[in-house]
Amino acid sequence: MLPTRLQPLPADRLRRVCQHNHFTFETTAEIETAGSIVGQPRGTRAIEFGIGIRSQGYNIYVLGETGTGRTTAIRRFLEERADDQPVPDDWVYVHNFAVPHRPRAIHLPPGHGLTFQEDIAELVNCLREDLPKAFDTDAYREAAEQLGQSFGATQQQLLGQLKQEAARQGFTVVETPSGLAVVPLSGDKVMDQATFDQLSVEQRQQLDKQQQALNDRLEAALRQVRQLGDQARQQLKQLDQQVAAAAIAHHFEELRQVYAQYEEVLVYLNEVEQDAINHLHDFQPGEEGGEEPDLSRYAVNLLVDNSKTRGTPVVVENTPTYHNLIGRIEHEMRHGVLFTHFSNIMAGSLHRANGGYLVVNARDFLHYSLAWEALKRAIETELITIQPADILEEREMAVKSLDPEPIPLKVKVILMGSPNLYYALHEQDEEFSELFKVKADFDTVMQRDDANEYEYASFIAHRCREEGLRHFDRPAVEKVVEYGSRLSGDQNKLSTRFGLVTDLIREASYWATKAGRDVVAAQDVQRALDESIYRANLLEERFQEQISDGTVFIDTQGAVVGQVNGLSVLDMGDYSFGHPNRITARTYMGESGVVHIEREVEMAGPLHNKGVLTLTGYLGGIYAQKQPLSLSASLTFEQNYGDIDGDSASAAELFALLSGLSELPIQQGIAVTGSVNQRGEIQPIGGVTEKVEGFFAACKAQGLNGKQGVIIPATNIRHLMLREEIVEAVAAGQFHIWAIRTVDEGLELLTGTTAGERDETGHYPEGTIHHTVQNRLLQLAQELKAFGDKDEH
Repeated sequence: MLPTRLQPLPADRLRRVCQHNHFTFETTAEIETAGSIVGQPRGTRAIEFGIGIRSQGYNIYVLGETGTGRTTAIRRFLEERADDQPVPDDWVYVHNFAVPHRPRAIHLPPGHGLTFQEDIAELVNCLREDLPKAFDTDAYREAAEQLGQSFGATQQQLLGQLKQEAARQGFTVVETPSGLAVVPLSGDKVMDQATFDQLSVEQRQQLDKQQQALNDRLEAALRQVRQLGDQARQQLKQLDQQVAAAAIAHHFEELRQVYAQYEEVLVYLNEVEQDAINHLHDFQPGEEGGEEPDLSRYAVNLLVDNSKTRGTPVVVENTPTYHNLIGRIEHEMRHGVLFTHFSNIMAGSLHRANGGYLVVNARDFLHYSLAWEALKRAIETELITIQPADILEEREMAVKSLDPEPIPLKVKVILMGSPNLYYALHEQDEEFSELFKVKADFDTVMQRDDANEYEYASFIAHRCREEGLRHFDRPAVEKVVEYGSRLSGDQNKLSTRFGLVTDLIREASYWATKAGRDVVAAQDVQRALDESIYRANLLEERFQEQISDGTVFIDTQGAVVGQVNGLSVLDMGDYSFGHPNRITARTYMGESGVVHIEREVEMAGPLHNKGVLTLTGYLGGIYAQKQPLSLSASLTFEQNYGDIDGDSASAAELFALLSGLSELPIQQGIAVTGSVNQRGEIQPIGGVTEKVEGFFAACKAQGLNGKQGVIIPATNIRHLMLREEIVEAVAAGQFHIWAIRTVDEGLELLTGTTAGERDETGHYPEGTIHHTVQNRLLQLAQELKAFGDKDEH
């Protein structure tokens, strides 16, 4: 009984090409471009919502695989919308005169921070110049001299009166190593010890009494002199402060008028003025060759300068360490000792993004757990708090550090990461769902329609303008669009992995330049694709060489019982290719069922094992409804020395098994890929394009004969984006692609025999494959039973 022959697919179904003259432009130079996110309507809508809502916790997590161009696209998208939004304030740190280790943060309108820094620097220069001059006047010297003379006269009067009284009583005031003292006289000279000892006891006691009284009066006089000295110094200090205040008041008054509406600045100016008046010695010229007085406390640390910022800032942090994110306090060596200062406070990306948007790759936080915790804390408290590394690492601080005043935070954080990481954070971090309430899903594919094909053209134009590449003509754009479909693995989709598309654009421009063309043509795009494959496919070529020289056993002609060419894909990360595998089946008497050798030696993964177990379900459903399923069979991938997984070879394994049972040979020029379920339906698989191309290469190397081809699931037709060489071979009748929906269709193609349909009695027509297999299974069961009876006898 001859089967109804299934027709191979026509060539136009193997690759979707762009319609002729679909684009109206001649080159991409004619296309106007915009900074919108291409092919992500769901993600774009979510981001629009996330940046629009101002409630706390509505930060954004962008889900998507790497290579979709998320970072670049989101940055441009945000920058375009940020242009029309207000520029955030500048932030400065200044010295805290009340609590020196806690610098104060002051915010000013954009651009005013730099001006304020320059104004304070100019103020300090003026103080350096004006204060010394204020004290270099005759009026000041005269006033200071009067204070000194008044003190000197009073001091002389007090000590003079005491000396007169002492002289009247026979004593005098002398200078000793410990200060002034009253001593007795003998004549006009100080009484020596020998003279004193010759005196009677009563005389010595009288002298001692008088001397003590005079010394007490001397001490009182000296105390009064010291008080007068303190008063004189205080008066001199007040004089100095009055002179200094008068000399610098106009400088501060000018700044107060400039910054009249900024209360924090006015408070700071008052503190600076008072500190300068209290530390006049710091403004005196230093000795030649000596160190200059340290006036760094008056400096302004411009932490965030938005003077050149346009719109709200968009900051992409590629290395989110704690210090890169939150900021840091640097230290410097002075005289062999580590030292820090508020001017050593450095901004982090949160400071620069404050008032705008911060874009971070979530995966990077896996390496920087401190930064992740700090980011969450900053979002929760709406404050940026810089802490020294010693505190963060809970180490004893080696040097005195600072505790800067926290800065209020108003930022929208956009995290980018994989779906797996998103769901892991959602499950394991209880704060995550409260801080990142907006999920923006970025797909790796988009629908292939006229609008999105034009978006591809617009994207090419944008890349060419931005990177200074050569523009593409219309056929070249069509080639890139077709490449986008191949990347997506679907004729009706386009890939949004714009990182790879951009690489193709750059490389095609390079080859056009090498060829001396001003515009990239289709052959330049094809050259870029070919060169890219050539750089990556060394292993593929070696594998095909082993097939050609007979090292790897693959037949592409003839027919063999229990043997079929299956197909698999080897993914090397940057390149993947398909190749054939010989699958063999041996059937024999027994009750072991279907044994897969790779499974027994633990070289098969769970998905592949599931596919093999499914075969038993199919055999039971088809052949064991009215008789027991008594079978022993082994399946294996010949010359396979690595692990295998996936169920895409289950259809090929079933065909080999049924061929072994029916003893009907399978055409070796036809390879098979597809998954099978227990009902005998052929299910779709992945990598169909690479698999077809891998078997075509093997057939081409051994010689195309017009009978070779590949059987694929009918549901995989839309996933074919074969190379033009294969499409041309199919069009010429040298190679074929068959699409099947059931096991029966595949059996008929491979054996040339009708599969057969079961009648109402549960039997299959004679001469059909299923009839032959059913009889063979019955025969095996009877022989096994007879062998068992004989063995018992």
